[in-house]
Amino acid sequence: METAAVVVNRYDPNGGGSMNGYFQVLNEETQTSVMLYPAKDGGEELEAKEVADYLTLQEIDFNLPSLYAAAKKLNDDPVKVVLNNQKGRPIQEMLKVRIANDSMSATVRFYAPSDDGEVMDREEILSDLKFQGITYGICEDVLERFLRRREYCKDMEIALGRQKVRGQDARVEFLFNTDMKARPTLQEDGSVDFFHLNTVNSCNKGDVIARLIPAVPAVPGMTIRGEIIPGTDTKKAYLRYGKNTQLSEDGSEVIALVSGHINLDGDRVSVSDVLMLKNVDNSTGNIDYYGSVQISGRVCENFRVKAGGNVIVEGVVEGAVIEAGGDVVIARGMNGMGKGKIMAGGNVIAKFFENAEVTADGYVDSDSILHSTVKARDAVHVGGKRGFITGGRIYATNGIDVKNLGSNMGADTVVEIGAQPSMKLQIQDLQNELQEGNKLIRQARPILRSASQKIESGASLPEEQYTYIRNLYTLYRMQKKELIEINNRLDKLQNILENSKNASVIVRGDVYAGTRIVIGDVSMVVKGKMSHCRFVRDRGDVKMRGL
Repeated sequence: METAAVVVNRYDPNGGGSMNGYFQVLNEETQTSVMLYPAKDGGEELEAKEVADYLTLQEIDFNLPSLYAAAKKLNDDPVKVVLNNQKGRPIQEMLKVRIANDSMSATVRFYAPSDDGEVMDREEILSDLKFQGITYGICEDVLERFLRRREYCKDMEIALGRQKVRGQDARVEFLFNTDMKARPTLQEDGSVDFFHLNTVNSCNKGDVIARLIPAVPAVPGMTIRGEIIPGTDTKKAYLRYGKNTQLSEDGSEVIALVSGHINLDGDRVSVSDVLMLKNVDNSTGNIDYYGSVQISGRVCENFRVKAGGNVIVEGVVEGAVIEAGGDVVIARGMNGMGKGKIMAGGNVIAKFFENAEVTADGYVDSDSILHSTVKARDAVHVGGKRGFITGGRIYATNGIDVKNLGSNMGADTVVEIGAQPSMKLQIQDLQNELQEGNKLIRQARPILRSASQKIESGASLPEEQYTYIRNLYTLYRMQKKELIEINNRLDKLQNILENSKNASVIVRGDVYAGTRIVIGDVSMVVKGKMSHCRFVRDRGDVKMRGL
């Protein structure tokens, strides 16, 4: 404890730096007074209520109206107020602490000792803070500043907790383009560049195609009361890889074993070899290939190309059938001759379709569609310089975007958007399969665990029981793998169904009379030519809106 210098002498109206208004009790021979000091250089004004609360706490008799009246007169010079006619006891310097509700910070406010009282030293201040529960995060710079220049009636942030730091989940970084909705590039002349689509992710043998980014652990926080704030647990991630790939020695990278095309199925990465052909004709016969097929020429009439990956044709497809597990890209278009078909597990992109049948699990993108049947689980986009749909039937779950729709010659044109009832049935069936599969997993798990514990303890199982456990374990593994595939299919269908709720038919040029617009279970026939419009479902009807 240190003896106080007369605090009154601290006040220097010509000194440097701002200062809050403050007060000090004076214990004189025949009376007790309080000296009120005005704020300086922009400091906070002294509140009479704060003085009154302090005097009440110290059990000093005073006249409240007189105190308030004196505080109102406080301007540039200190004001002395006589409180009572008795000599008071010495009062030590004191502090008042306010702790935030979340215990992450504390504010301290010091009050001057009486003129015959003592000031607190560093250890006494720390002890007082500890008594009030503050054990962590003391702001040493604030404390040192107060000890050098004692300022009163001023809030100071004396303690700060440590905020917890979020960790980062582990993740897989794919070192190739994972955007499966790449669109052809529109040229300045209005044509579409079908040669540079960036829809094929090529790789060379030895390339790193995926990398595991490890988790960054969270850092726990700490309140000023010394309570630990636990950090959030981070999630693990795993590299899943398929054919023609392998893990690096440290298990952190997936490496391509062959040159070819990268496939991404969910989060499983694999590489397919690419079969390069000049033409598909009599010299090749029909093509059935597990990877991707790239044809630099044409696919002739009556031939069939089947590929597990993508099919890319740089020429024309004539009256042929193309079936692909991935995308189909036809640079110069398809003349189906009434018998040509395309079936794709991904997207279909072509310069034009004429008298063809096209089915895509993704989107369909073309410059023109003439007298064809097109079904896209995602959307249909017909743009470019010509950009028309004339004749036939076009169906897309998530919408159709076209430049010109129908024909002034009255060609029968039907466009249909929205989710089909069959999709909802597929979702219900998958949910039922998922429920049954999970039931089997739950039933098998305790049996397998019990058998494993017996074997680990050295117990022997009868041959019949051992065979049953082995078969059950095989079934268990197959069922878990199948549930992953069902979940992936279910997520895909549910996303498509959700996106279809806002589906519309957008016509950026003209739509002609006689064109039929179907949205879900309602439809309309266009009565007259319209331009720059959008067709949506509104209150059970198909309505036209302007773009």
